Amino acid sequence: MNDESKPTERLAADDVSDDMLVDPRRPDLTETAEDGQRAEALRAGLREYELEEDDLALLAGGDDVTDRAEPAGPPPVLAVVGRPNVGKSTLVNRILGRREAVVQDTPGVTRDRVSYPADWSGRQFTLVDTGGWERDAKGLGSRVADQAEIAIALADAVLFVVDAVVGPTDEDEYVVRMLRRAGKPTLLVANKVDDQRGEADAALLWSLGLGEPYPVSALHGRGSGDLLDAALEVLPETSAVGGEIPEGGPRRVALVGRPNVGKSSLLNAISGAHRVVVDEVAGTTRDPVDELVVVGGRPWWFVDTAGIRRRVHQTSGADFYASLRTQSALEKAEVGVVLIDASVPMTEQDIRVVQQVIDAGRSLVIAYNKWDLMDDDRRSFLDREIEQQLVQVPWAPRVNFSAKTGWHTNRLVRALDTALESWDTRIPTGKLNAFLGEVTAAKPHPVRSGKQPRILFATQASTRPPRFVLFTTGFLDPGYRRFVERRLRETFGFEGTPISIGVRVREKRRR
Repeated sequence: MNDESKPTERLAADDVSDDMLVDPRRPDLTETAEDGQRAEALRAGLREYELEEDDLALLAGGDDVTDRAEPAGPPPVLAVVGRPNVGKSTLVNRILGRREAVVQDTPGVTRDRVSYPADWSGRQFTLVDTGGWERDAKGLGSRVADQAEIAIALADAVLFVVDAVVGPTDEDEYVVRMLRRAGKPTLLVANKVDDQRGEADAALLWSLGLGEPYPVSALHGRGSGDLLDAALEVLPETSAVGGEIPEGGPRRVALVGRPNVGKSSLLNAISGAHRVVVDEVAGTTRDPVDELVVVGGRPWWFVDTAGIRRRVHQTSGADFYASLRTQSALEKAEVGVVLIDASVPMTEQDIRVVQQVIDAGRSLVIAYNKWDLMDDDRRSFLDREIEQQLVQVPWAPRVNFSAKTGWHTNRLVRALDTALESWDTRIPTGKLNAFLGEVTAAKPHPVRSGKQPRILFATQASTRPPRFVLFTTGFLDPGYRRFVERRLRETFGFEGTPISIGVRVREKRRR
């Protein structure tokens, strides 16, 4: 087995200091004058070929620039709390104007506190959905209730949702006492008031002592505008509890994998707090959970996602919508960390999740969790599995750790830095064409049907992920494209990022 197939230990050796983090093997991407002249000559040679408008636009285009800046001022935080199945997530979706929170007609679908950026009447705020609060809950329900209480403590104002059809309950009155102790501005929301007749039921909620109830129908949108107008009146201009987001914007990391591989445990270990609900029951997380975490002296957005069980069309109910949210969270991220349970045999599902990250065009880190449960026999089997099943991604950094004990979780950041740096890498056009000239001279494309395709010119069309376009005189065999990709990786690194190579076959102009 070659070194590329072994779990990577070099990314975070304990004896590596901060001033040694620059990899001396990283290629020099400085373009020489000779490289530039060569590229201009090759570009000029393309004038003899039939080019389309998008070809000319590509050849004339400059480097793409992606702005990651986010606003520095923390927006106010509005938390939505209440008993299970009173319609909190439905109200969240109504306020957002889109289906973000997973909704199902059974209690306890939402389990974590999940934050969403929202706006109303030109004002930005953060909306926090919470799991149903129950006073005597035990086990998983108890941890869900704890997250709801934390959401209240970290909010600038609270929407307390009550089912107007059921009326006030003992649980509601207990929540009211908890809200009074917290001292946060609170609006009482009487949900499920679908018509004017239901407003009489809403009037009964005056007995809770929180003032006038706002009758709304989260399902149909009735009364939601008046509720938001009232919420903006009690929200401050900037949050008194939210931390300030540093300028330049943190990088976004999505934690993905099968259910019960330790994604939530890893986020809790990195953040140093019980940020998300963890339980032995597979599939505890359903909504993606964003958390701003400072690791290695820098801020990162970590997104805990629902476990990907099967193909989306084979799931149903809350799992179906959770799978869709996971895909959406991955597309918004910059790097996907695929967690694999190292203590059990690798499955087809693990390989599918890796491919999902690649298909999304995100940089990739493979993280083997539960290393504390490994024995010597299992390690030999794991090496064989990596060699056989991950043969297509030898370029992905690999990290071994235990989220439960915290062992080697600090190694993750260096792997992330490696993958993101490769994801952002751009090869100057002159250097790229000089490289391809040497490659094709040493190993030309095979002759096909009496013709030998040649590479006329190459350019990197974009980064994030790196995408290359080759102008050729004929179709390049898939095997030759893989050869070019392999040589690109050997020469320029690209560790931790997928790269794509497109071919545009062009014919000479007729005289």
